[in-house]
Amino acid sequence: MFDKILIANRGEIALRVLRACKELGIATVAVHSTADADAMHVRLADESVCIGPPPARDSYLNIPSLLAACEITGADAVHPGYGFLSENARFADILAEHDIGFIGPKADHIRLMGDKIEAKRTAKRLGIPVVPGSDGGITDEEEAKRLATRIGYPVLIKAAAGGGGRGMKVARSEDELIDAVQTAKREAKAAFGDDAVYLEKFLDKPRHIEIQVLGDGCGGAICLGERDCSLQRRHQKVWEEGPSPALNEEQRAQILETVRRAMCELQYLGAGTVEFLYENGSFYFIEMNTRIQVEHPVTEMITGIDLVNEQIRIAAGGDLPVRQEEVRLVGHAIECRVNAENPVTFRPSPGRIDYYHPPGGLGVRVDSAVYQGYFIPPNYDSLIGKLIVHGRTRNECLMRLRRALDEFVVAGIDTTLPLFRALVRNSDIQNGDYDIHWLEHFLEKPETVDTAG
Repeated sequence: MFDKILIANRGEIALRVLRACKELGIATVAVHSTADADAMHVRLADESVCIGPPPARDSYLNIPSLLAACEITGADAVHPGYGFLSENARFADILAEHDIGFIGPKADHIRLMGDKIEAKRTAKRLGIPVVPGSDGGITDEEEAKRLATRIGYPVLIKAAAGGGGRGMKVARSEDELIDAVQTAKREAKAAFGDDAVYLEKFLDKPRHIEIQVLGDGCGGAICLGERDCSLQRRHQKVWEEGPSPALNEEQRAQILETVRRAMCELQYLGAGTVEFLYENGSFYFIEMNTRIQVEHPVTEMITGIDLVNEQIRIAAGGDLPVRQEEVRLVGHAIECRVNAENPVTFRPSPGRIDYYHPPGGLGVRVDSAVYQGYFIPPNYDSLIGKLIVHGRTRNECLMRLRRALDEFVVAGIDTTLPLFRALVRNSDIQNGDYDIHWLEHFLEKPETVDTAG
């Protein structure tokens, strides 16, 4: 087991990793920018190191500063959390060169899955169903036209090196195609330094369903159920739940076994998530995230398995926690991502929290690193916490979530809590009748969100 872990992240995920380390008896090192000097994970860690000014490129993305922090403190492993350097294969390689453990997948798998074209090819080779589309990047406009005609309109143009909706455009006809390709290439170049794009069939009303995996790196792997992440705004997840209300037991068992076999063949190491679009009974691979996910608590609540704890154990050479046949999904869980944003305009709302009262009670969990008096800096992602609720049934879970949301108070800044209070009372949500476009349509009527609530 590791002796000391440096947590190369901030906010709620840094605190989440810190808690897992403490429960494993491992010393912790918090790193922080000058803007995060008063952060909760900095206060609770055994040691802390300032790694630079507020801009992420000068601090949390600064590999030399992180290496220096490891050397200064004697940390023998790094947990990258999510975002920042969590899917940076070069960072994993550099740590290995310095004999520092990387609590994540093999660098080769990060590279492989970070290239969306190669990831799709690999998924297809491993027997995972994929969305009909191009086999590689688009080389010219005429090729794009031929492919789109073969696939059938509408088509989706996606950045090969991208994510989060950047470099992603829809073309519903040949008249729209070339402009969409050119726009996607410009956005991809600006966001990722790579203008390669590819084509996929655009599905009209799919759900976004992802499978949580753990692998031992030696050909062993387990799947820990699925999460339904279909409630999205601008391709960013807002509400996640598990199990998916759209799947039956046969569909669930089939896709879990397909993914498990693929991860065994890949010899995947650590935690990862295989993501699909699901429509009319069929699954279509879209990407694999080679890290812990923001929404990992949903899986923890329904399986009773601490994913961050297992990440650390497996990275240190430990075995998988259970066999696949021992995995049991118990009850239902929902996570709401609480952001420091206006719930109607989604404009960021940094500032000081004047009053903070999180909900409690049976089956209620809040993962957050904020506290009363904390100043939310304007330099980073607006996520300030996650409300996760578990119940014996989905209906019980929804009622518990409704109660918890009504208890949750954050004053001094705007948050997205009023949006979730509206969602949990909506009949489509209560019936589980939604797809990845549902929330965008809902938000076209801002009066449905009571900002005074």
